[in-house]
Amino acid sequence: MKKLGLFIIAIGFIACQSENKTNDTADTTNLVASGDSLSFKYDSVKVYSKTPVVINKKNDTTKAVISFPLFSDEKVNQFVESKIKLTADSGKNYKSINDYAADFVKGYDDFRTSEKDYPQTWILDIKAKVVTQKPGYLSLLSSYMNYSGGAHPNSVFTYINYNPTTHQEIILDSLIQPGSMAKLTAVAEKIFRKNEKLSPTASLKDGYFFENDTFKLNDNFTVTDQGLKFLYNPYEIKAYVYGTTELVIPFTELKEIAKPNSLLSPAN
Repeated sequence: MKKLGLFIIAIGFIACQSENKTNDTADTTNLVASGDSLSFKYDSVKVYSKTPVVINKKNDTTKAVISFPLFSDEKVNQFVESKIKLTADSGKNYKSINDYAADFVKGYDDFRTSEKDYPQTWILDIKAKVVTQKPGYLSLLSSYMNYSGGAHPNSVFTYINYNPTTHQEIILDSLIQPGSMAKLTAVAEKIFRKNEKLSPTASLKDGYFFENDTFKLNDNFTVTDQGLKFLYNPYEIKAYVYGTTELVIPFTELKEIAKPNSLLSPAN
C-alpha cells in the first residue's frame, strides 16, 4: 500500500488579477504525439482576490488556480471540464471553469466585507493530470485542495476514466462480469488486510471508517500496468493524518472477474 503525502501548495503573492493561460512556454513541453493518442497541452485559469492580507509582514491574497489538459478533441475537453466543475461544493451550475474560480474568490471577498480583520487567505487549487493514455482509454487524476479556514485544507484525489473513441465515461461495472462485484470485493479485501497487516478475521471497527465495519470498494479507480488500482481519500476510511490509501488488484487476480476484451483483460 502506498500512502501519498497530503496535498500541500505554497504560492507566493502575485499581483491581483484574473488570468487564463493558453500559450505558456512550459505548457508546450507537455504536448503528446498525435496518432493513436490525443494531442494535448496543459492550460490553467487563475483568479486572484483584490483584497490583500498582511501575513508575517508580507502581502498575500486569496487565489483560485485550476490547471487541466487541453485536448485536440473538443468533446474530451467538455467532459474534463464537466468533471472539474463537479468538484464545486457550492451547488451552483457554473458555465465555465473560469466562472468556478471567480466565484470562489468572490466568496472570500464577500466574506471580508463583514470580517475586515480576518487574518487569513483562502485557496482553491485543482490540478487535472493525464496519468494513462492509450487507444480507447484515457485516465486522469484530479487533485483538489480547498482551504477556506479551519485546521487544515480539504483534499480530494479523484480518478477520471474516459473512452475517447466512444466519448463515454468508463465505469467499473463496464469492466467486470455481471454479478461479480462481490467476488471482486472479496479479492480486494484480502489484499487490503495483507497491506494493513490484519488477520483474515480481524475487526475493522478500530481504526477504519467502513460502514457497518464491512470492507467496501469505492468507485475511485484507474487501470495501471500492474492492475486495477483503487484510491481512498483522507477521512474516507481512515483519519485525515493517514492521507490517501491505494489498493492495487493485479491482473492475475482478475481473470474470472474481468469482462473479455476489456481493459482488465491480460490481452489489453
